[in-house]
Amino acid sequence: MGITSALYSGVSGLNTNSQAMSVIGNNLANTNTVGFKGSRTIFSDLLSSTVFGSGGASQVGRGVGMSKVDSIFSQGTFESTSSDTDLAIEGDSFFMLKEIGNNSTFYSRAGAFRFDEAGYLVNPEGLRVQGKGYDAAGQLIAGDPTDIQVMNTGLIPAKATSTLTINSNLDASTVAIPAATAFDPAISTTYDYASSTQVYDTLGNPHLVTTYFRKDPVTANTWNWYWSAQDDSVPPLPLGNAAGSAPAGSITFTATGELDTTIAGNGTGTIAAAALNWNNGSTPTGIALTFDTTQFNNASKVISQDQNGYGSGSLTNVTINNDGVVIASYSNGEQTKIANITLAKFTNPNGLNLVGSNLFTASDTSGSPRIGLPGPELGKVFTNSLEQSNVDMGKEFVNMITVQRGFQANSKIITTVDELLGELINLKR
Repeated sequence: MGITSALYSGVSGLNTNSQAMSVIGNNLANTNTVGFKGSRTIFSDLLSSTVFGSGGASQVGRGVGMSKVDSIFSQGTFESTSSDTDLAIEGDSFFMLKEIGNNSTFYSRAGAFRFDEAGYLVNPEGLRVQGKGYDAAGQLIAGDPTDIQVMNTGLIPAKATSTLTINSNLDASTVAIPAATAFDPAISTTYDYASSTQVYDTLGNPHLVTTYFRKDPVTANTWNWYWSAQDDSVPPLPLGNAAGSAPAGSITFTATGELDTTIAGNGTGTIAAAALNWNNGSTPTGIALTFDTTQFNNASKVISQDQNGYGSGSLTNVTINNDGVVIASYSNGEQTKIANITLAKFTNPNGLNLVGSNLFTASDTSGSPRIGLPGPELGKVFTNSLEQSNVDMGKEFVNMITVQRGFQANSKIITTVDELLGELINLKR
């Protein structure tokens, strides 16, 4: 082995430290890149020469080589933002994205998402975020994740009221109106208490339905109830219980003022569809009533009312909550679950292939991803947040100094060997 072999050891050191400097430069260049994961270089020695001496065979290294450039997937800090579609992951998982016309899945930690003109949730490069959709009943659809799209950008149809729940108290100290006094919705002295609720027909038109309560003068702890409304005729015609009509139903309480659950159907009632012809072109639909009512010695009052109908509405906003659920909000106050963002987690994330634009692709060494919804296993999603680069500038500058010194040392090897060769050539003058 000649002295010139040291030249090549020095050259290998120059090449390897140059590559390390490129990695450091790339880390520093991406200090402010959202979701960027820094890298590090791992060197390994080159052992390829055997020499023989009086003590036997020995091995001599022939320089240094690049063993691996590792990505560092430590957690980056979060930056709060004002965008409802900005997301950050706390954990080791990745967002899943797909390119239009390409079935390959890309993975990313950068959650700077937005909606495009077609209603798809995309990243800045236009790749579509993947998630599991919800059906009309608000249940997750089985199957593989698909593109997240808010399809209904116009009006959502109205929903007719089919259930109405009245949570109230009826004053136990009320003195019953004599039985000889007939009920009349137009005369307040013929009933003890009344409450009105806004309901909707199939066209989304609002209507007021009023329920009346009257304490039974004969049966203790029993109240009779009536109802009335008006249709859309001109002039409007009354619907429901007319003056002098029998009660629509009754509610019975126990001696402690609570609903008597031993009576089948107690606390429930029905307004038949045939009685709700609004005369406006809508389809009459019945309403199932639930009286979540007590009879305590306190003023009669309605605590809350809840009905399941609503008018038509236009899309006003789309947000993503901390469970990764994409929610569309409409002008009528309704909210609809669109999809739930899915995450992917790899056994060996260092085996992922970098493809630029903050994207990775799976490889044989990364293993197959575990795909699922945000949670304890796959990580938590934070909205109005972006994960920042995990590059430590101080550490990178220290690495830069050591790489620079390594490069200088290897350059000295080359200049020193050059001087030695010069002396060797000068042996013959």
